[in-house]
Amino acid sequence: MLKEFKEFAMRGNVFDLAIAVVLGTAFNQIVSSLVEDMIMPLVGLIIGGIDFGSLQIVFGDAVIHYGVFIQSIVDFVLIAFSIFLFIKLFNKFKRKEEKKEEVKAPALTKEEVLLTEIRDLLKTQSKS
Repeated sequence: MLKEFKEFAMRGNVFDLAIAVVLGTAFNQIVSSLVEDMIMPLVGLIIGGIDFGSLQIVFGDAVIHYGVFIQSIVDFVLIAFSIFLFIKLFNKFKRKEEKKEEVKAPALTKEEVLLTEIRDLLKTQSKS
């Protein structure tokens, strides 16, 4: 069982996933900072100087911070949009590479050319 786990852990997919998690975490921090420190203060200023982080409703001892929730929604939308743009750009480059591969058809060898000619001659003889 230990050997199987070692084989599983050493596969390329596991390392790719680990790298993606680390990069995703760093990307999340960047976008969160963008939202919290730049976008939300501007949005608050535009709509009348409201600080979304301080918006809350108090019910007795319970405090509901709905401003933080709004900020989290904006954060999510920006992260999702950024990932969408990144994937769209990645797919665009991938399609260009696939087209380049399709355009470069392999040249026929002398044997393949000869076999093609024989095939074509046989087709014309069978039609006659």
